[in-house]
Amino acid sequence: MAIDVRNPSPEYLAFWREYHLCTLSTPRADGSPHLVAVGATYDPEGGYARVITNKRSRKVANVLAAGADGARVAVCQVDKGRWATLEGVATIRTEPEVVADAVRRYAERYGRTPAPNPDRVVIEIALTRGMGRA
Repeated sequence: MAIDVRNPSPEYLAFWREYHLCTLSTPRADGSPHLVAVGATYDPEGGYARVITNKRSRKVANVLAAGADGARVAVCQVDKGRWATLEGVATIRTEPEVVADAVRRYAERYGRTPAPNPDRVVIEIALTRGMGRA
């Protein structure tokens, strides 16, 4: 079912507020998907999903390799019969205030603040599509 990513149903938004691990799919240089488990947050007001990670990770390298226009990616979560996917264009954000905001959002969703990491960056996904059944 298609979802308006800027105006999701209360059930869809609630599902993204619950504690669930997600998967992030980024494109490798050969076009095949690189799929990894991540923590992700969803900001419908801003139209973004965010993943905090280390700047040396493969997923960051994949996004950077796509160039200045970003990489087409998807982040997904599943719980029994409920599922939700957010798609969009990912870019890497390194500004301290953007990283701090993403860490705050992560802590809010997952109930813990990650240890400080000077190599932390944000994979910020400008959302273009949502799907799911929550």
